[in-house]
Amino acid sequence: MRRCKVPKMERWRQILQKSLTTVEQIAAALKIPPEELAGVEHCFNIKINPYYLSLIKSKGDPIYKQVVPDKAELVDAALVDDPLAEDQDSPVPSIVHRYPDRCLFLVSHDCASYCRFCTRKRKVGDPEKISLRYFEEGIAYIASHPEIRDVIISGGDPLMLSDQKLEYILAKLRAIPHIEILRIGTRMPCFLPQRITTRLVRILKKYHPLYINVHFNHPDELTPEAVKALGRLADAGIPLGNQTVLLKGVNDDPAIMKKLMQKLLAARVRPYYIYQADLVFGTEHFRTRVEKGLEIIKALRGYTSGLAVPHYVIDAPGGGGKIPLLPEYVKKISDDEVVMQNYEGKIFRYIQPGGKKKTPISEALPVELSLEEQLPHLN
Repeated sequence: MRRCKVPKMERWRQILQKSLTTVEQIAAALKIPPEELAGVEHCFNIKINPYYLSLIKSKGDPIYKQVVPDKAELVDAALVDDPLAEDQDSPVPSIVHRYPDRCLFLVSHDCASYCRFCTRKRKVGDPEKISLRYFEEGIAYIASHPEIRDVIISGGDPLMLSDQKLEYILAKLRAIPHIEILRIGTRMPCFLPQRITTRLVRILKKYHPLYINVHFNHPDELTPEAVKALGRLADAGIPLGNQTVLLKGVNDDPAIMKKLMQKLLAARVRPYYIYQADLVFGTEHFRTRVEKGLEIIKALRGYTSGLAVPHYVIDAPGGGGKIPLLPEYVKKISDDEVVMQNYEGKIFRYIQPGGKKKTPISEALPVELSLEEQLPHLN
């Protein structure tokens, strides 16, 4: 009798099978005294796949901090489980509908590794809270709301699903007449670039216009394997954006963030957002002051390509949505003029239409003067 050939497991799934998922495994692999990790398994799910583990250079480095649990997660800093109040904008279990013309569609509870700062840790890793069991209900909701033209497929990580399941989701969404744009939010090119197979890319390119937002937080994550995976997506005509979270001890340094943004552009990924860390329980040790984010934007603006300058945003607690923050470039607005400060600290005037022209448009006050010294000249 002829034996049926068993399909060979894809390499990315083979890698995932060897992930570290317990405190004991992490302690042994990274030579950490087990008592340093005692109790942290109760904070949030643990998973570090072998590929991402291989990027850790030393205990406490930026890669380590993102995935290895820490006793600081046990500290109660009056943070909350659902800081963005997503649940209040969830009409059915798989949908978050906050903005008028777009919605979030949660389709996978799992990730290739678990970020210790995850804003959705109340759900991620729990198949009872994010599941394809809710898929048809989500599709029905989207189909019955013609104002939705843009769907962001998220989770967990949608690319943890099989190719067949992912294509089923994309096909169902693309069949809804009022859906114009599909987006996928994934950390897979960073966490497990082996997932970006030629077969997966062939499937994705069938459902244009399709956008993918990836998630890299540190230049060391842009390995040759990651860059190759991003290249496959870009070659398929998929526009790529990156969402970075500002994290203390990981990327809260202007030089590191500048290098990250430049390396992303070289990999054909457009920097999209830098997020201020959310107020999620167990992440107080990751949070920076907002001034640090503004300092980083000032260090990017004018000192590197405008393509490399993302929006710095706070996803407002309580469901207020993304609010962009900018350094104070506009110093004064009147009927006559706008007074601005450029990236070097120099002050310039822009004459309003019909405004009284006080100085030539090209004239700038000397940078040697402090702003307080310059302002009397501007009145």
